[in-house]
Amino acid sequence: MAASDRSVSPFATFRRVAQLVAVFAFGAYLQASGMLPAMLLYSEDVLFLIRQHIFLVAVSGALAILVAVPLGILLTRPRFRHFTNVATQFVNLGTTIPTLAILALSMSFLGIGAPPAIFGLFVVTLLPILLNTIAGLTSVPAPLIEAARGMGMTERQMLFQVELPNAAFVILAGIRTGLAINVGTAPLAFLIGGGSLGELIFTGIALNDLPMMLAGAIPTALLAILVDFAIGQGQYWAVPKGVNPLR
Repeated sequence: MAASDRSVSPFATFRRVAQLVAVFAFGAYLQASGMLPAMLLYSEDVLFLIRQHIFLVAVSGALAILVAVPLGILLTRPRFRHFTNVATQFVNLGTTIPTLAILALSMSFLGIGAPPAIFGLFVVTLLPILLNTIAGLTSVPAPLIEAARGMGMTERQMLFQVELPNAAFVILAGIRTGLAINVGTAPLAFLIGGGSLGELIFTGIALNDLPMMLAGAIPTALLAILVDFAIGQGQYWAVPKGVNPLR
């Protein structure tokens, strides 16, 4: 590979340096203002609540992926394709419902605690994954499918060897978006008895206790960044190079 291919643009380098400087400056401010020691008083609570948070995200996210991807595949098959537009419009309608309303409706059916929180987060995460799965599969170029059919491939072979590899980047983008929404929405689970870092965030707001609020908000933000980074790496390495715009 040529040296120019390995080089990093000056703008990208400046952005990374600026991000590091901002992080260190924020940390220095928290330390100088006495905020950081005050936040560390809640370290045991953070460790306990972050486990609840990750549990809610992991269970609801896994269920959403397991339902949305096969359902999206099913809706793009020839015999079910006439339902695709109806399903897309229904899902788009679902995205207009406020997240808190979804959690409240799930609580009315499932009571309080983790089950309604998981169901509400499942619904919120399901929608972008389903939309992207449908969009990714329907955007596969028709000549590729016709060429595969002309080679004698079965419908199953075309799905796994042609359609899914070409749609993988868009599908993973939907998963990335869905899980990011999930992590950011999970604090609301506290309002219906589901736990999560929202306990520190909303209690800190109610008591006007800024260190308590930040002790919940900062780990939530870091968890969202970590999940986004992990899925982004999956997009980079798991999607074939020929159909991967990042490579």
